[in-house]
Amino acid sequence: MNYNSKDTEKTCSFTGYRPQKLSFGFNEKHPDCIRLKNVLRSEIIKLIESGYRYFQSGMAMGIDMICAEIVLELKEQYPHIRLFAIIPCENQTAGWSESSIARYNNILDKSDGSVMVTQKPYEQGCMQKRNRYLVDTAGALLAVFDGKKGGTMSTVNYADKMGKKLVIIDPSRFMRIELFSQRNFDI
Repeated sequence: MNYNSKDTEKTCSFTGYRPQKLSFGFNEKHPDCIRLKNVLRSEIIKLIESGYRYFQSGMAMGIDMICAEIVLELKEQYPHIRLFAIIPCENQTAGWSESSIARYNNILDKSDGSVMVTQKPYEQGCMQKRNRYLVDTAGALLAVFDGKKGGTMSTVNYADKMGKKLVIIDPSRFMRIELFSQRNFDI
């Protein structure tokens, strides 16, 4: 999808932890996961009602796919919203379980389009290119983040540096964190 500045201002990208960094791991029936999903749904609805209509998922296991599924569910209530899959490389799902690959493919099939950032197999730096694309083509970033070092921290820091609207959800307190602009996020 080619974006113009008008689309960018109506676009929100997602970033957040993979299951291994979340208290509930892969158990999405765990009360912590259900609570986090409810908070994310509420924040996504607020974004929709404030004018965001395009949503982008980096399609990683964990928060990316959870948020993508929430947007797909909300399309029934808000038929004007769109979900785009931003894929870092050709073989993103290499090494994943069959159930995770099936979930990924289901989201991809139901999305309104996809962009493959790197037109080749996994190589060092492709995830960072995907994360920069997510920030560069959006007006807002919804992040599930509590200060752990890694790709999510880098993405949040880059979005802040670029002056993007940040909505940060603390995954252990299940609440939105209010932040000041131009802060380096080493919580």
